[in-house]
Amino acid sequence: MEAIRDTSLTLGKLLYYFLDSSVYKIIPKRKKNVAGEIVLITGAGNGLGRQMAIIFASLGATVVLWDINEEDNMETCRLAKEKGGVQVFAYKCDCSNRQEIYRVADQVKKEVGDVTILINNAGIVVGKLFLDIPDEMVEKSFLVNVLSHFWTYKAFLPAMIKANHGHLVCISSVAGLIGVSGLTEYSSTKFAAFGLTEALLFELKMINKSKINTTIVCPLFMNTGMFNGVTIKYLSPLLKQEYVAQKIVNAVLEEQNYLIIPKRVWFIVIIKQLLSVSMTFVLAKYFGVDTCMDLFRERMKAKEAVTETKKKHQN
Repeated sequence: MEAIRDTSLTLGKLLYYFLDSSVYKIIPKRKKNVAGEIVLITGAGNGLGRQMAIIFASLGATVVLWDINEEDNMETCRLAKEKGGVQVFAYKCDCSNRQEIYRVADQVKKEVGDVTILINNAGIVVGKLFLDIPDEMVEKSFLVNVLSHFWTYKAFLPAMIKANHGHLVCISSVAGLIGVSGLTEYSSTKFAAFGLTEALLFELKMINKSKINTTIVCPLFMNTGMFNGVTIKYLSPLLKQEYVAQKIVNAVLEEQNYLIIPKRVWFIVIIKQLLSVSMTFVLAKYFGVDTCMDLFRERMKAKEAVTETKKKHQN
């Protein structure tokens, strides 16, 4: 009898949540008000982080900017204030350093207050073939792209749990859903960041902290400068960072748990689970995934060659 009762209850809940989500596909959720919320964005000095900072500032949020590049971060601060941001704070922080993350986090709590929306956006990419990636760059990628998420969550989540109010945003990637040749270190870190935040989502629900939301973002390659030279045939040109930033902010305001950009990538993610590896590889070649990093690597080699030449001249 207990099994029948549990099954019936589970089916009833599944039906309710299916209808609930279906309604919101037709009628968008009412967007929450973020005025007065304290939004912290890592990697805010340029690109996607800068664009999100500008949008949140224009919505009346208190915006906290973290970046290792102090000059770029101050420029983001200036631009955010120009767009109407009244409370914008910039901090230099190396997100590959656990002690520094905790130190700057304590500083933010004292000087600004408890962060209520945390956006882990800082990231780096090497973009070399697996055997060509220096060991130290593998470690650096994991420090910035994954482990920094652990430390920022540990720093700011306790206050969110105490208040049962907050929002965690993980900027992962389509490369965190589908392994990409030439991006082994990047894909690895983005898979890990996705898994961490998804596991944390369910953990928060298990401890009845349902008012703490999570949003995991998986965009295709963007024109932020990080992926200059990357092309994917038939799927999408490089996404505009302003477009992706607005999509992310909307996802936070509507409390979406997952955001894949563009939406048609959902089809590939699902198909990947159904096809054999050989069939998946045929599709990957069709979309040019096997060669999408070639031009990127050529540009990186040229850049490294220029750097090496400058060093020789200096010596």
